[in-house]
This record gives sequence, structure tokens and C-alpha cells, in this order.
Amino acid sequence: MIEEIRSALKGLGSRERAAFLQRFFKTGPGEYGEGDIFLGIRVPEVRKVVKRYRDISQGEVKSLLTSPIHEERLLALLILVGQFSRGSCAEQEYIYNLYLNHTRYINSWDLVDLSAEKIVGTFLMEREREPLYTLAQSKSLWERRIAIMSTFYFIKGNDFTETAQLAAILLRDEEDLIHKAVGWMLREEGKRHLPTEETFLKSHYREMPRTMLRYAIERFPEEKRQRYLKGTA
Repeated sequence: MIEEIRSALKGLGSRERAAFLQRFFKTGPGEYGEGDIFLGIRVPEVRKVVKRYRDISQGEVKSLLTSPIHEERLLALLILVGQFSRGSCAEQEYIYNLYLNHTRYINSWDLVDLSAEKIVGTFLMEREREPLYTLAQSKSLWERRIAIMSTFYFIKGNDFTETAQLAAILLRDEEDLIHKAVGWMLREEGKRHLPTEETFLKSHYREMPRTMLRYAIERFPEEKRQRYLKGTA
């Protein structure tokens, strides 16, 4: 089955798009995606393959998840998201643990953003959320991004506590990809309850990295946005 899946993906690849994606996802020496390999497949095309192989075994999923090829890891994660949503409590716990035990392969912002909320966030919604704080203090950029992006599920349920607390932990993070993710989650929080976002901003906006602040206030009226940017809010 694995070879059949890999053959199906390979047939969808584009050499030109692969070259573009290698640049877009910063796969050069010293860049965040160093060494990643792309076939050059668009996400909607990968999703079509997911529908055909959504019930493959966990062993087959793990083979894809540990692949050096980006689209194979993406396929594995999208399959896991689907299996998690349909699974029993025991199956969901297995997938959650599988996910956290393989974070070294969930090593790009698109892989994190398409899966963290739907597996980690969903699983922890009614549970203790201490694992997110461990992830937020990890040396791994991707584990830190998993932590903040997982809170998107909480935000959609109007639960903002973890977003603010994790954002505070990540305020001094050195990675731009974390600044963007935190700002994005604060913005999503504000779309649902602006006073909560502004409470956080009033306390921290002067120390926030510029990118994080810009993402957080992107939807503000221009006059208010400028006050935050100029430090006069």
C-alpha cells in the first residue's frame, strides 16, 4: 500500500513547482527548512489522495510521517487529522501521543498549522494543558509553534486563557515564525472578544516583536493601529 500511495503522489508532482516550494519553504543551508524535499504538489491535490487512503494502518501512516519528502509527511498528518476526528477516545489518545512523539517530522509551518489545532488542541480541550507549556519552552521551533497553534481550537470555543499565557512565554522568542503565529492567534482572539486581546496588548505591546504586534493589530482601525505601532496606545 505504501508504494501505491507514494506512486500516486509522485504522479502529481511538478518539477517546476517543487523548485518553487524548495525556495518558498527555505530549504537552503542554515534556513529553517534545510534539507526538506518537495515533489511539487498543491495541498488540494494532496487532500484528494487523503480521501483514497484515509483508512490506512497506523504503521503505514508512520512510514509516511517519517519520510524525507514533505508531501508524504503532509499526507500522513492530514490522514491522522481525519482518523482523529472519526476515532474513539482510545484512538484519539493514540493519535495524540503518536503526534507528540513524532514532532521532529512535523517540521514546517504548514505541517504544524494544518494539524496542531485539530489533534493537540482538540485532545486537550477538556484536559490538563500542561503539555503545551512544555512545548512552548522547547528548543524546537516547531514544538513551540505547535504549542501556540494548538490554542486555535480553544479560541474557537471562546477560551482564551492559554493563548495569552503562551503568548507571554513566547514574547522574547527569537524566531520570526513564532512571532507570526503568536500575533495571528492574538488577532483571532480579538475577532471573537476584542477586550481580551487588548488587555494583553496593553500589558505587552511595547515589548512585543514588531512582526508579532503587526499581526496582532492587523484588523484594527488605522488610527488605533498607528497608536500601537508608535507606542502611544
